[in-house]
Amino acid sequence: MGLIIRLLVGLAGLLALVLALGFWINPDMLAVQFGIAPQGPLGFSTLRADFGALFAGTGALAIAAAVRNNARLMTAPLLLIGFGFAGRLLTIALSGYDASMLQPMIVEIVLVAIFAAGRKVLPAN
Repeated sequence: MGLIIRLLVGLAGLLALVLALGFWINPDMLAVQFGIAPQGPLGFSTLRADFGALFAGTGALAIAAAVRNNARLMTAPLLLIGFGFAGRLLTIALSGYDASMLQPMIVEIVLVAIFAAGRKVLPAN
């Protein structure tokens, strides 16, 4: 079971790093897929810095946790994705639900489950 969790955590981390690279290299393409649009240089800077940092941090720490087999390294990715999901719930509460929000929420729930499993199953070195 531990090996499967490590593989899932590592794969999730790799996908997060791919998204970070996408935001750094071609932020306008990914922005459209995320339902946002940059407004000038500040918008592109924000996409690269904020979105890139979120996905790079999540990905790097998830991969480190999988490679080092260390549950403690799962805390930050779990919190980052969990806070993101909380933001979606806040949006539903304040602005209402739209069907386009379902897919990213499902992805975040799956990631929270994988990262929580990693936090529980991997050894706390």
